[in-house]
Amino acid sequence: MAARASAPRWLRALLSSATGWFGVIVVVLLALTAVVSLFWMPFDPMLSDIRGRWATPSWPHLLGTDGTGRDILSLLMAGARTTVFVAVGSGIVATIVGILLAALGALTARWMRETVAVLVDILIAFPVLMIAMMISAVWGGSLWVVVFSVGIGFGVSIARVTRPELRRVQQSDFVVAGRASGLTNGQNLIRHLLPNVAPVFIVQLSWSMAVAVLAEAGLSYLGFGASLTESSWGLLLADLQRYIGVHPLTVVWPGLAITITVLGLNLLGDALREATDPTLSRRAAQVHLPEAIA
Repeated sequence: MAARASAPRWLRALLSSATGWFGVIVVVLLALTAVVSLFWMPFDPMLSDIRGRWATPSWPHLLGTDGTGRDILSLLMAGARTTVFVAVGSGIVATIVGILLAALGALTARWMRETVAVLVDILIAFPVLMIAMMISAVWGGSLWVVVFSVGIGFGVSIARVTRPELRRVQQSDFVVAGRASGLTNGQNLIRHLLPNVAPVFIVQLSWSMAVAVLAEAGLSYLGFGASLTESSWGLLLADLQRYIGVHPLTVVWPGLAITITVLGLNLLGDALREATDPTLSRRAAQVHLPEAIA
């Protein structure tokens, strides 16, 4: 009980919802699978065994094998590393780009704010997948291309949503008081502005990471993402979908992994927004206040 009482309020609120629990479980399992795959996997994911191809789920191949005899469970575990790398990498790039553009578009001189607003409107008109495909056509398909193209694309989207929130919070009394006490724009940004726009930023970032997983799978499926020497759920799906009429069960596993991961990231973002948004907490308190008085 003492440990639970000392936990932050937002963490208690996050774990009190079913969606928050589901998102946390999915993200933790994904991270654990990626870490465990660095040290142990049932089989070498690139080891082919022609005599054991298209094995049904049984021991020792718990999820069966593909057309070359590779263990599907090992392929999924190795692909989890790629998924974590792309989600975290694109999330970091999107965070840097989003905060930088939002700050320039909210805290600088008028001419800079208008320039950034026009630049964001221009960049957001280009679909992320199209940008990634164009970059891949020039530089070749790789996970780094996916990370930077998806990160920059969704960083622009984050900046477009976060910039108006920064402008709104900037007019608050506590920000004005901080400026009057001698805080610079950068100090105000870190101490007051970013914490107050965190709920909006978090849900956008989690959605961006979820779509990054889909983008990596889709680009790898089309041949613009991971190379053939790397493990990817998208590549595995592309290999197996040709035999869906003969061995439909094998296609289920990578598709299910992608679906659950994207769903978990989206639900975790929604739960975090509800747990960290002070306006939602105040609204909930107002709803329960009459009941408490009664």
